[in-house]
Amino acid sequence: MPVTSPTPDALLGPADIRELATALGVRPTKQRGQNFVIDANTVRRIVRTADVRPDDVVVEVGPGLGSLTLALLEVADRVTAVEIDDVLAGALPATITARMPGRADRFALVHSDAMHVAELPGPPPTALVANLPYNVAVPVLLHMLDTFPSIERTLVMVQAEVADRLAAPPGSKVYGVPSVKANWYSEVKRAGAIGRNVFWPAPNVDSGLVSLVRRTEPIRTTASKAEVFAVIDAAFAQRRKTLRAALAGWAGSAAAAEKALVAAGVSPQARGESLTVEEFARIAEAAENKETAA
Repeated sequence: MPVTSPTPDALLGPADIRELATALGVRPTKQRGQNFVIDANTVRRIVRTADVRPDDVVVEVGPGLGSLTLALLEVADRVTAVEIDDVLAGALPATITARMPGRADRFALVHSDAMHVAELPGPPPTALVANLPYNVAVPVLLHMLDTFPSIERTLVMVQAEVADRLAAPPGSKVYGVPSVKANWYSEVKRAGAIGRNVFWPAPNVDSGLVSLVRRTEPIRTTASKAEVFAVIDAAFAQRRKTLRAALAGWAGSAAAAEKALVAAGVSPQARGESLTVEEFARIAEAAENKETAA
């Protein structure tokens, strides 16, 4: 498998990326949202911002040609990369061995769609760091957080618009399903911006970093995650409507929705964009208690 020659600096630069891509016959595809980071300073900045530590077991989704993977291996105890692309998955282990031979035994590759990954080799991951493909960023992020509760800290690079949505507070115009569901698992905040010129090919949109720190205490509720998420989905499916109207289908009727809302201490005239994840959980719990009483 073709790899670039080891260099004093093991990280990949623009020439290295293009050399690898040419040797492998790789052309980044829009279908998979592939934009490779070509700037070593950027990947090191991502690792610093992610607060990756020497004892961390990091899982990376969509490693591509290995730019961020190598930067993570410089610091973390272990790195497991999940890659769906056949050619990229086949090439990455050889690239790691060539450029960072002393750390190659601390790298593992999972050749799979991240949305279908249910287990990872080695110790449980403590951190998730990834340049997520724009078209699947939110579902992949939520799947990983749900599947691997050992992940304490997450830093993802996503399209700036997606970053804004994930980190939006209640009441914001872009606050929505991604914002609330991410908050179910973690404290979420914007962690910086990334320019277009550090990618190849350069995307047509700006990128942003989002930091997610796992809640030390889960949301207190007797309702299940599935029940809470059903309320969230229903509330934002018709976000211009009041919750009394938006939740009518979920509750069975507008009157039943109003009863659940009142029992949860939420105004039936409120809209989903004004509620916290805790309030959505109270609504789900109120409906659950109502059914139990019935």
